[in-house]
Amino acid sequence: MDFNDSPEEASFRTEARAWLEKTLQQPGTRGGSRPEGPEAMQVAKAYQAKKAAAGYAGLTWKRDVGGRELPPIFQVIFSQEEQKFQAPVASFAIGLGMCIPTVIAFHNPEKIKRYVGPALRGEEIWCQLFSEPSAGSDVAGLKTRAVRDGDDWVINGQKVWTSGAHYSDYGILLARTNPEKEKHKGLTMFVLNMKAPGVEVRPIHQMSGGSNFNEVYFTDVRIPDSERLGEVGQGWNVALVTLMNERLAVGGSSGPEYNEILELARNTPAPSGKGTLIQDQAFRERLASWYVSAEGYNLGKYRTMTALSKGQTPGPESSIGKILNANRMQDLANAAIEAEDHYGIIADPSLAAMQGAFHNAYMWAPGLRIAGGTDEILRNIIAERVLGLPQDVRVDKGVAYKDLPTGR
Repeated sequence: MDFNDSPEEASFRTEARAWLEKTLQQPGTRGGSRPEGPEAMQVAKAYQAKKAAAGYAGLTWKRDVGGRELPPIFQVIFSQEEQKFQAPVASFAIGLGMCIPTVIAFHNPEKIKRYVGPALRGEEIWCQLFSEPSAGSDVAGLKTRAVRDGDDWVINGQKVWTSGAHYSDYGILLARTNPEKEKHKGLTMFVLNMKAPGVEVRPIHQMSGGSNFNEVYFTDVRIPDSERLGEVGQGWNVALVTLMNERLAVGGSSGPEYNEILELARNTPAPSGKGTLIQDQAFRERLASWYVSAEGYNLGKYRTMTALSKGQTPGPESSIGKILNANRMQDLANAAIEAEDHYGIIADPSLAAMQGAFHNAYMWAPGLRIAGGTDEILRNIIAERVLGLPQDVRVDKGVAYKDLPTGR
């Protein structure tokens, strides 16, 4: 394990930081420093266009699709530097991180040329249509149907928790094309125009006040067979490629860091009324626990980065980091809010400590523990693929999807 940049990596980091300083002026701050609504999207698209023009978008992609063919570690480095500036990149993360790499891997050259450039420049935004009300962690159990009708496929069904669907132009859609097969073997992947007739997007109001997730309904939506990704019935294999691309998202953790809760503890009165919170023994023990967890997460992240820098593929042990980080974020944010006593109910960024960062983290952490695999799913992955423990019993193995019990 090597924690240090190679000379080439260090040079790239310096180059990237200089460009970010010139483009974004100064490192971003927490809270309400970024515009919201349509203005925010305009800012994000303008930044993405500059990023693409400067050659920092699609760093790992082949040159014939607009990339630079750099090793994955360079994407990690650039993402790390972007985070320091709070760069407005969230709207493009799913499309450029997961959807477009899948399009590049499975679509025809004409369609690749059509979709990649506009996405890279921020002109078009993509979403991922996988999860359903009854198929979240077990996404292969999805019910959305795609039925062949001449040169088209007719889609009916529903997706849920689709991030960014309300502002997306396109999406990759996983649907069931053969219920006679086992649930993993009767799926097919498509590119969907989110503005097509029959597509209805309903934003979900979150407890944080935002509406970043959506329900998406399909009523006789027609998709040309020319927009199919991969072979009919091979959608699960295509989906695995999509999910594998998440492994590049290892540049850093989200939410308040250990040093920020430490700063709060130094300036918050202790419950006893004597001194500050950092002098309270019980709270000091929690600080120590969070520090150990944070260091464990960082070391795991360094292992992944080292594998990437050597051109290797990170293994299933990366699941450990997500469990550690999501649970630590929730516990840390909750403790910080409680420590502020009645002031803890104030979430207004202009009044709350750290511009409301602890409140944002507390509201987001439960979703982070579900997105990309629940705690339970990740613990199974760690148990089976890292520790070598026996697999869970699968009663649906070898059973056609149409024959699976539905509970009715």
